[in-house]
Amino acid sequence: MAVSVAAAIPKAVAGAFPSPSSENSKRSHFSSLQFPSEIRTFGIRNQRLNSKLRHRTLTLVASKAHELSSDLDEILDNSEKPVLLDFYATWCGPCQFMARILDKVSSSMIDKIQVVKIDTEKYSSIADKYKIEALPTFILFKDGKQLDRFEGAMAADLLIQRIEASL
Repeated sequence: MAVSVAAAIPKAVAGAFPSPSSENSKRSHFSSLQFPSEIRTFGIRNQRLNSKLRHRTLTLVASKAHELSSDLDEILDNSEKPVLLDFYATWCGPCQFMARILDKVSSSMIDKIQVVKIDTEKYSSIADKYKIEALPTFILFKDGKQLDRFEGAMAADLLIQRIEASL
């Protein structure tokens, strides 16, 4: 499924943009308004939508960093299950790779752990508190105490083994 930028622009404004067929003849006149063909359309690549019950991955959201830090401390101290903190950034390639793997791990270990994702760009004070120096970084807590800490991308089976060995 592709969506055209022109389809999202009202018709009154869309008339100011040349059509693809007249693109070459009006290029000099509208050069500042031209979009490269790669930008004109984009695809939505999420092909599958599952109707099954999905596991819950918590993403921390708060208006102030100090409120978030106290909320995180409360989650770590009061959680019935061990908590795996995933420190990531949206620009980090290995973090994006690990997002899919972490979804699989979280769903296969839904009865054993709770996963909390923390965007280090938004919550740098929390990243500083836990001395995050590399991404992705995973910290496993149980009863508010750190059990294990590991960094970098890894396969799902290795991540599960590492978590189970720490528990």
